[in-house]
Amino acid sequence: MRSFLILIFGCLTLSLSAQQSYQQLSEAAFEAIEMDSLQKAEKFLKAAMKLEPANPSNALLFSNLGWVQKQLGQPDEAIESYTCAINMIPTSIPMLLDRAALYTEMGNTTLARYDYSRVLEYDPNSKEALLMRAYLNTVRREYTLARADYVHLLAVDAQHYNGKLGLAMLAQKEGKYREAIEHVNEMMITYPEDATLYIARADIEREMNHPDLALIDLERAIELDPNAVNAYMLRGEIYLASGKKILAKNDFEKAISLGVPSSMLREQLKQCQ
Repeated sequence: MRSFLILIFGCLTLSLSAQQSYQQLSEAAFEAIEMDSLQKAEKFLKAAMKLEPANPSNALLFSNLGWVQKQLGQPDEAIESYTCAINMIPTSIPMLLDRAALYTEMGNTTLARYDYSRVLEYDPNSKEALLMRAYLNTVRREYTLARADYVHLLAVDAQHYNGKLGLAMLAQKEGKYREAIEHVNEMMITYPEDATLYIARADIEREMNHPDLALIDLERAIELDPNAVNAYMLRGEIYLASGKKILAKNDFEKAISLGVPSSMLREQLKQCQ
């Protein structure tokens, strides 16, 4: 996002006096962003566009304004700014990706997927768009579409970590447990000390009704990363399902100590009593 501000200064074609004023505001916004003074940056960006509402460089300013508003916790305003930028440059892949990412964070999977699809119209091999559309299709349980995107992504980049892990998780959701395990095992050859992979395999083993194997993998995950929150959460669930309430409670409380909101585990802790 910030790189767009650098481009602004080479795009201005106004008269000398107006150029200086518009450029000064743009530069002030850039400096404010660098100093993390985001409210000032928002003010300067809006002032620049108000000064020259027809300036084609406003597409870049709108894009930066969207980023600033996102950081300020103003998602609806950020969407409006990204949309203004995209309306000015409809084929801008970075702008479409930024808006799609924000739609995803807001839980609007329909519009997010639409933006990622637009990106793929302009760049069929965009790894970010393929990965995220695959994820969104998985969330929407459109598994055939998700698999097609993961396969395409891995054809573009055979070693793409998130692509491989995503395909494993997709296979798990489809109930193709052997395939899921194979994907994770293959990744472990390259990443033998990756706690995330042990947690992923443990979750598959739990669904396969192999809790003992899952516990072994979770022990290893915690050895590799003592702060692996998901490992404690999953192990707590396994202990609770097997009636080991004290052990389950210990793991849930550990997860809370690592930042998990207690409200998320209130029901589990009740069952541990």
